[in-house]
Amino acid sequence: MASIRRIAPDDSAILKRVRLTALRDAPSAFGSTYEVESVQTEEAWAERALAGSRSDQRATFFAEADGQVIGLVGGYRATPESSRVELVSMWVAPGARRQGIARRLVEAVVGWAAASNAADVALWVTDGNAAAEELYRGTAFRPTGARKALPSDPSKSEYELVRWLDNP
Repeated sequence: MASIRRIAPDDSAILKRVRLTALRDAPSAFGSTYEVESVQTEEAWAERALAGSRSDQRATFFAEADGQVIGLVGGYRATPESSRVELVSMWVAPGARRQGIARRLVEAVVGWAAASNAADVALWVTDGNAAAEELYRGTAFRPTGARKALPSDPSKSEYELVRWLDNP
């Protein structure tokens, strides 16, 4: 059974490997590209891991099974005063899909957002990504009506979903 954990400050090499694997595996699911992220410095990856491990502005979670990272998700606030958390970088390894791991990763970000008094969690889904659409709608996310071009491939579009939290 997979476990979910927030990354540690020294997980930068793992973060880099898993993120680049995700970008290669499902390029149209992300706003960034393998080409952009593969040239990031080791210092940049270390900063990402540190921020994702302990910042109030950013959290990154791994799903692990049998000593291997098989999933990744992140959440962040665009500004320190923002009441909205953006869910980003969702990915589960192909062999581990359809086992509830993605749902548990989503709930890790939602739990972190709620604990930090966010009002809602928002995300963007590429049109036609049926698995992601099913996952997010099944975890109480609803379309906002907002649409835009996919940053990594402007020939594709994406739409926004939001999940309201119970925080006042």
